Amino acid sequence: MKFERRDFLKLSGAGLAVGTAAGSSACVESGSVEQASSREFNAPYKREKLRRIAFPIGGIGAGMICLEGTGALSHFSLRNHPDIFHEPCTFAAISVKGFERGSKILEGPVPEWKIFGSRGTGNGAAGTSFGFPRFAEAEFDARCPFATVRLTDPDIPMAVSMTGWSPFLPGNADDSSLPVGAIEYRFKNQGNESLEAVFSYSAKNFMAEGREGHSIKPFEGGFLLWQEGSEESPQMEGGFAAFVEDESVVVDHCWFRGGWWDPLTMAWHTIEKAATHERPPVEGTAPGASLFVPFTLGPGEEKVIALKFTWHVPKTNLRIGGGEPSGDGCQEGNCCPERPYHVPWYAGRFGTIEEVAGYWRENGTRLREESSRFSEAFYDTTLPSEVVEAIAANLTILKSPTVRRQCDGKLWCYEGCTDNSGCCHGSCTHVWNYAQAIPHLFPDLERSLRQTEFNESQNEAGHQTFRAALPIRPVGHDFHSASDGQLGGIMKVHREWRISGDNDWLKAFWPQVRQSLDYCITTWDPREKGVLEEPHHNTYDIEFWGPDGMCTSFYLGALAAAVRMGEALGDDVSRYESLLEKGRQYMEEELFDGEYFFQKVVWKGLNAASPVELSEDSWTSDYSPEAVELLEQEGPKYQYGTGCLSDGILGFWIARMCGLGEIIDAGKVKANLNAIHKYNLKKDLSDHPNPQRPSYALGGEGGLLLCTWPKGGELSLPFVYSNEVWTGIEYQVASHLMIEGMVEEGLEIVRLCRQRYDGSIRNPFNEYECGHWYARALASYGLIQGLTGLRYDAVEKTLYLDSQVGADFRAFLAVEGGYATAGLKGGKPFLEVRSGTIDVSRVVVSGEEMALSPADVKV
Repeated sequence: MKFERRDFLKLSGAGLAVGTAAGSSACVESGSVEQASSREFNAPYKREKLRRIAFPIGGIGAGMICLEGTGALSHFSLRNHPDIFHEPCTFAAISVKGFERGSKILEGPVPEWKIFGSRGTGNGAAGTSFGFPRFAEAEFDARCPFATVRLTDPDIPMAVSMTGWSPFLPGNADDSSLPVGAIEYRFKNQGNESLEAVFSYSAKNFMAEGREGHSIKPFEGGFLLWQEGSEESPQMEGGFAAFVEDESVVVDHCWFRGGWWDPLTMAWHTIEKAATHERPPVEGTAPGASLFVPFTLGPGEEKVIALKFTWHVPKTNLRIGGGEPSGDGCQEGNCCPERPYHVPWYAGRFGTIEEVAGYWRENGTRLREESSRFSEAFYDTTLPSEVVEAIAANLTILKSPTVRRQCDGKLWCYEGCTDNSGCCHGSCTHVWNYAQAIPHLFPDLERSLRQTEFNESQNEAGHQTFRAALPIRPVGHDFHSASDGQLGGIMKVHREWRISGDNDWLKAFWPQVRQSLDYCITTWDPREKGVLEEPHHNTYDIEFWGPDGMCTSFYLGALAAAVRMGEALGDDVSRYESLLEKGRQYMEEELFDGEYFFQKVVWKGLNAASPVELSEDSWTSDYSPEAVELLEQEGPKYQYGTGCLSDGILGFWIARMCGLGEIIDAGKVKANLNAIHKYNLKKDLSDHPNPQRPSYALGGEGGLLLCTWPKGGELSLPFVYSNEVWTGIEYQVASHLMIEGMVEEGLEIVRLCRQRYDGSIRNPFNEYECGHWYARALASYGLIQGLTGLRYDAVEKTLYLDSQVGADFRAFLAVEGGYATAGLKGGKPFLEVRSGTIDVSRVVVSGEEMALSPADVKV
């Protein structure tokens, strides 16, 4: 049966009972637990919780602007690289005529850290908008992809709010990749008298680079901040347009020109008088521009002014991955790997900023409706509020500069962002392993990552570089492959096949998959024991020596995936079956200590040279004379040995996310997860020493440590990040605990994580690791599957559910053809298709096939 969205009627109260509806005891308890942060999860942020909020607005791979908790705009990252904390002088204001203090910036109070501590504050924050009157209080609420700021002030006789958003349409990557955003300002007259007011938006020309070539140009309904490129720096070309679709708009294209703070001073004079100032563009440079919308509100009337943004920076100097540009081998307007520098997707689609704006104007209503439809469906759930908050907060990674999309549509990503550049390039396979959102929300983009891994990044021997080049092209193979990244990719091919239902796609990939797996066997398991024995690089940026639970779990998962795929294609996979069985037996009998899986450190008797010799070609493991002495006493540096590793069975969680089921004895998996929770989860880190990168979690905060040694045996120099706390690992462990029935333990981890990101110290919408908006945190999307078992298999046309939250729940489900609300009601499955088409022939609930009657389906 094919179920489509035609006239789906929104259920009454949808989205209002997030995390509060009846379900399992875990759901109910999570809503009643008193939070250490004194803020309920998935609820508005107020007062000190507003300090660090910066909510990304923009398209996938297109750059971003952030809406802050106070209503300010910052983190302007429009020039094809991150520019975190960049807050140019740009602000909206309201001026109410006849009120002595009726002119204010449409923002709440300036956060204390900006007054002293941000860039430029040592010189008094000159030239910012910080010194202008603003609203007394603000409140921030997020409903991805929307964020609303409510402002209140006794001097302003209006109810005032603003909603920031940009298009986010699961299944429609192109409309979700537009370089656009909007802030909708809403004013309501709460008094008994009519009010006359002027809305304004003002900006210095923050696109200007240097002293020449910049100007402010006319733009329909607003103004265009413009910078010309040059022969030496063509990447400087770029524009940012701000406009409204209101016939009464008046535009000042050039502020007063003068020294010191003359331009901003005169611009404010116009605002505080509730006046408008029309001035055409001037020849040469202009310091700034403003647009004004005058309006009148009768008692009880409301006015919405949608301020729209778009930008267009079509050229870059981004070339990553070795090799000098050999010249542009592409025809004008085409996109191909021979182009010497990265071209963003939107620049291939839209030749000018006017074309982008035209599309934005023509399709804005539709894009908002479809984005709202997704938001309503996502929040129409009974899952615990901490889970909903964690998933939604990290979807903003897709709108951050962490993600790029090249002109042919392929995805290419950093791991995260430093303040001014991408951090750790190349869609790093061992980091993006954890990310579970894109394969469900934008399956075509995820498949483009597999295309790169198994083609441009893989050579004839099967070796994969775990960092792809940009522009995407074949690269050299002069460093280790990442064992977890390459083996994880094989499991993800299986996932993409099951999500897409495309057998031809799998058939085309299968030769490269075999080639990749055979390389892994030859390189790391040459004696075919079923475990990785030779030194193997991994996500901790070092090599593990000898068999270990973590990377062997990837190996067994990849073998299981290869067996499934090969059998479906009629290929002989007996070798893989034999290795899988050997590996199961070895791991269960040789690597399990009764509580958890560990590592046997082996560095002698292998094919590999000694750690000292290998370190000469490694940037991660140098051996000083002191280190050589330690080697003889303890073995190689950077191992975990007898430790309880939070990623200790990560490959088995990824196997579950990829539809492969349980790989080894379920009792041992559950015991390992219980040990991780028991030993590694700390509610107070005050006495925890961390010489590595402590700011992820420290002091009185709680978090899940990457590793502990509850039974002794810790090396003097264990693997380099062992004392840290990473949110992506917290989420994968929490999801895995939930899958195995330990729901409250998983929720405890999620709560401690999100309490650290409550806005007072850290940005709730920027879970960082090696950089801002770090990709690993997208493991949070796996919490849906952890709690509900919801998974759609397009090959079998089967909907799977395995609830850990009782016989009544509602949750979001995204598939290749659309998305839905699905769940159980009185133990019976139901499906409400909210967008697109979902072809369901079977439903399996906790291993039992059940009927999905027409009464249980809404379309």
